[in-house]
Amino acid sequence: MTDFPKDKLRVGFVGSGFIAHFHLRAMLGVRHVEVTGVHSRKPENRARVVAAAAELGLGRCRAHDSLESLFRAEDVDAIWILSPNDTRLAVMRRLHAEVKAGRSKAFAVACEKPLARTVAEAREMLHLAEDAGLNHGYLENQVFATPVQRGKEIIWRRAALATGRPYLARAAEEHSGPHEPWFWQGDKQGGGVLSDMMCHSVEVARHLLTEPGAPRGSLKVRSVNGTVANLKWTRPHYADQLRERFGAEVDYRNRPAEDFARANISLEDGDGNPLMIEATTSWAYVGAGLRIQLELLGPEYAMEFNSLGTGLKIFMSRAVTGRQGEDLVEKQNAEQGLMPVLEDETGVYGYTDENRHMVECFRKGKTPLETFHDGLAVVELLMGLYKSAETGRTVTFPDPELETYIPVVARPSIRP
Repeated sequence: MTDFPKDKLRVGFVGSGFIAHFHLRAMLGVRHVEVTGVHSRKPENRARVVAAAAELGLGRCRAHDSLESLFRAEDVDAIWILSPNDTRLAVMRRLHAEVKAGRSKAFAVACEKPLARTVAEAREMLHLAEDAGLNHGYLENQVFATPVQRGKEIIWRRAALATGRPYLARAAEEHSGPHEPWFWQGDKQGGGVLSDMMCHSVEVARHLLTEPGAPRGSLKVRSVNGTVANLKWTRPHYADQLRERFGAEVDYRNRPAEDFARANISLEDGDGNPLMIEATTSWAYVGAGLRIQLELLGPEYAMEFNSLGTGLKIFMSRAVTGRQGEDLVEKQNAEQGLMPVLEDETGVYGYTDENRHMVECFRKGKTPLETFHDGLAVVELLMGLYKSAETGRTVTFPDPELETYIPVVARPSIRP
C-alpha cells in the first residue's frame, strides 16, 4: 500500500530523444520531483540525459540498460513513457508485468502524446495501466499551455457567463518537419502529420470548449470529417532531401505519409447546442519556426493566440553569421532577419505546468486532468479523421469499425 502524499516523486524516463530533454527542462519549474533513472536503446543518448539531469540539478539520475532494470529500481516511483510511438505498447506491457509480479514499486505512469497508434493499442494501454493499479496521466502539453489556461479562465469566467458558452474552437499547428526518421515512417509513427500533430489540436480545442470542471463526457462527438494531402515532401527534390538526411527507410518517392491534414469535428453540449472544432496541421510550413494558432469564439467574444507573435523579437543582419540551431524558437528556419524569440518555451508550450500537474497528482494520489481515458478518446478522433479522409465521407460517432481501423499509410501492405 502506497502512502500519500509523497514528499518527493522520483521519475524514470523511457526515452532520451528531443521530447525527453524538453521534459527535463520543464522539470526545473516543478517542486518535489527528481529524475532518477533513464532507459533508451542507445547508451550515448542515456548518458546525455544523465548529464543533463545533473547539470539542471534534478537529482542523481542513473542510466539503465534495460526496461526491467529501470522498473525494478528502488528509487523510481513513476514512469514517463517518452519513446517512439511503435515502442510504447511494449513498454507498457513490460511495466504491467513487472508491477503485477511485485518486482516494481512504481505506482504511476505518464505517456507522451499520442497514447498509441490505433484505438486497439490505446485501449490496451488503458487496460494495462488500470489492471496494474497504476495512476495514469496523458501528456498533452497544449492543454497546460500558459495562454490556454489564462485565456480559457477569462473567457469562461467573464464572457461565457454574460453572453453564453463558446461554440467554435480553431486550432492549427505547423512546422517544417520532425527531427527523427521514425516520425516520417507511417508504420512506425502510426500515420503522418495527422497522427503527430492533430492529436494536439483536437484535444486543446475540445478542452477550450469544455466548461471548467465539467467531465469530458459533457461534450458528445457527433461526426468528424478529415482531409489529408502530400503538399511538399513528395516533390522529388524534397523527397531526395529526406532520403539523404534520414536514410533509405524514409522514402517519400514511394512510401510517403501525409504532410498536411484538416479536421472538422461536430460536437454537442448537454443542452443540445451544436459546437464545432476546426483544425489544421502541417509539416510543410516554412516560417520562423513552429507556429501554434488557437481561437475560441462565442456569441460576443473571441480569444486568439499565435505562438510566433512574441513580445521579444531580435533582428540580425546579413553580417551576423553562425551555426544553424533552435536557440530562438522550436523548429527554427532562419538565423537572420527579424526573428521571434520565446523566452520560456517549456512554459508557453505547456510542458512546465503539465509536469507540475502530473507530479502533484501522482505524489498526492489524485487523478490527473488528462488520463489514458483522454488519450484513448483522442486516438478515436484521429482514426475517425483518417477513415473519413480515406473514404471521402463524414464519419458519424460512435463508429464500431474504428476499433480495428488502421490508417492507410500505417498498413504494412504499403511497404514493398
